[in-house]
Amino acid sequence: FQICFLLFAVLYIVSYFIITRYKRKADEQEDEDAIVNRISLFLSTFTLAVSAGAVLLLPFSIISNEILLSFPQNYYIQWLNGSLIHGLWNLASLFSNLCLFVLMPFAFFFLESEGFAGLKKGIRARILETLVMLILLALLILGIVWVASALIDNDAASMESLYDLWEFYLPYLYSCISLMGCLLLLLCTPVGLSRMFTVMGQLLVKPTILEDLDEQMYIITLEEEAIQRRLNGVSSTVEYRAAELERELEKVKSKKTNLERRKKASAWERNLVYPAVMILLLIETSFSVLLVAFNILYLLVDETAMPKGSGGPGIGNASLSTFGFVGAALEIILIFYLMVSSVVGFYSLRFFENFTPRKDDTTMTKIIGNCVSILVLSSALPVMSRTLGITRFDLLGDFGRFNWLGNFYIVLSYNLLFAIMTTLCLVRKFTSAVREELLKALGLDKLHLSNNPRDSETKPSANGHQKTL
Repeated sequence: FQICFLLFAVLYIVSYFIITRYKRKADEQEDEDAIVNRISLFLSTFTLAVSAGAVLLLPFSIISNEILLSFPQNYYIQWLNGSLIHGLWNLASLFSNLCLFVLMPFAFFFLESEGFAGLKKGIRARILETLVMLILLALLILGIVWVASALIDNDAASMESLYDLWEFYLPYLYSCISLMGCLLLLLCTPVGLSRMFTVMGQLLVKPTILEDLDEQMYIITLEEEAIQRRLNGVSSTVEYRAAELERELEKVKSKKTNLERRKKASAWERNLVYPAVMILLLIETSFSVLLVAFNILYLLVDETAMPKGSGGPGIGNASLSTFGFVGAALEIILIFYLMVSSVVGFYSLRFFENFTPRKDDTTMTKIIGNCVSILVLSSALPVMSRTLGITRFDLLGDFGRFNWLGNFYIVLSYNLLFAIMTTLCLVRKFTSAVREELLKALGLDKLHLSNNPRDSETKPSANGHQKTL
């Protein structure tokens, strides 16, 4: 218990600093709303810590198994045993259910509540309204799951089992949420794997091949001065024009900052780090696709390759990887890479673009939504890793009680879709430049078939002529 508490305390402190970094500072006033925001902040921090624990749980279990195999009689690692691992999996499953179905709905309704009409305003009135909304939400979810169970499996035994709230209903409901999370990962992860190249390209300094940075700095400085003069000449009454010029000025300043960074970077950083990172990303992505392809072959020829196929040898009895400790380390790297890619892909989707948190400018409502999304993704990550064959570690606790993990057609379809979608995203990523050049050569670029953001920078000026920065 003490070890679990210490691990969770560290995760909670890290999560608190992450959320306060993005939380809007204007919400920090001393009144009733400040107390509500503070309670919602603590609940969101708890949820984010649970999400981090769910992400770290599978790598921690894999590395613990290898350590127990390497040092079976070591006195200093006697605390690292199978009961601890099983307890962590059960706690992660319990807290995930608690956050997903109780704490996060409570935080959202509590934040939006004002108290029922006719009652004295205050914290008690808002808590009462929140509890009533939670009860109504629980009844709604109960009815939806009951109807879904009746439509899918119209059996008297399955209907009676729904009365067992703790042993069947909550694991069944969490299984449905996990399936939705795996489907969301199936959509986000391939997009994120291709998007990672662009993200790392923005973070790192690209090589300066056939580029004159001094000339680009001179041009961007002239553009900044021109926009500043136009902004100074615009009347304060024309607010929309001034706001538009300010946005253009911010873009130009951002480009100037990037150019200054590229100019100050050393030759090693420009010419060695960037190609090495790009090659490493390509190797990891290709290795992930190959593992999924091999897992598809295993599924077709061996029944034990199913996520729910075997009970496993237990913690510390046998290695989970064919290549021992090195293979386990590669599995852990791939699991973290898939999680980062899924988060990047989640915020890259058009539907969730406006959901991206901004530093010191994110409302508590948006923070709650982000915490719920991260919780769903992190809870589904161990299931996805086992389904895709990234690891052979058998899920423990309630993570391994999902009925759909034993369905051959669902698991095979999931692997096929992941391999196909990842391959298509990568092909589209690496052929986009060639496609744009072909469109230009054929004269079709004027039809705006490409998603080039610079195409929208051409705007009519005040005198009716076209002007482009």
